[in-house]
Amino acid sequence: MRIGFGYDAHRLVAGRPLIVGGVQIPFEYGLQGHSDADVLLHAICDALLGAAGLGDLGLHFPDHEKAWEGVSSIVLLRKVADMLKKYNYHVVNLDTTIVAQAPRLAPYVDQMVAAICKAINVTAAQVNVKATTTEGMGFTGSGEGIAAYAVASIVSTAEGATEDEMDG
Repeated sequence: MRIGFGYDAHRLVAGRPLIVGGVQIPFEYGLQGHSDADVLLHAICDALLGAAGLGDLGLHFPDHEKAWEGVSSIVLLRKVADMLKKYNYHVVNLDTTIVAQAPRLAPYVDQMVAAICKAINVTAAQVNVKATTTEGMGFTGSGEGIAAYAVASIVSTAEGATEDEMDG
């Protein structure tokens, strides 16, 4: 079993859609970034890449490359899942936390879980998404941005992992 940790944060700005966990959320601001700036999916990608020892999101999808400008982070997550498959890794589970004062994200958690599951071909029992605030403290509390944390566990299918280990 291997464990990886991911973190991402982006500034909230006017004039962009807010996409978190692969879901567009109605809000007056969106996240600033080279891609769609989906903090949750970026944190998940980094956690998965870290668990596999494959670097980070910026290494594989640098923000100076036009190819990744405006790209959906679901596409990036699928590409990361393909990398894991290439190296014989299987996702056991993901545990994530989104930190945002506003908007309220809890009503969208099930949709986020479904989008993540579809992108990396796992079940909802393998993906946990939580949303919290910082009670008005820090850059997330002041509404400047949104952050996300992710922990991923993976197993190598090449090392004889059991079906139970691979299915969480």
